[in-house]
Amino acid sequence: MKQIFFVLFLLMASQIYAQDSNRMHRIAKIKVDAKQLDVYKSLLNEQMNTAIKVEPGVLSYTAVADKKDATSIIIFEVYASVEAYQSHILTPHFKKYKDAVKDMVLSLELIDTDVVCLAKKENF
Repeated sequence: MKQIFFVLFLLMASQIYAQDSNRMHRIAKIKVDAKQLDVYKSLLNEQMNTAIKVEPGVLSYTAVADKKDATSIIIFEVYASVEAYQSHILTPHFKKYKDAVKDMVLSLELIDTDVVCLAKKENF
């Protein structure tokens, strides 16, 4: 009986890992015009919340600013898959965001990443 539970556990764990291994993790490093920072942050917030609400493949966003330079923003993005990301950039709300911020963003660097390890509190 214990062997059956162990085999079921391994099967479930491998399915969870397979789902996670399809995920796309990206870092966006953005430099924003200081004079337009507040407007930029508002537009970013609107885009992020809309994507989370309406796109199942957009799993999470975390946007942070350098404490010494608020115009340096880093966004950690997680998508269910590369296809989910490709779908995301074609949505009306993302295109609206990109058009609205085009003169506010001084530089943009996109870095695709692989998860090395992950630790988090349960229910976080």
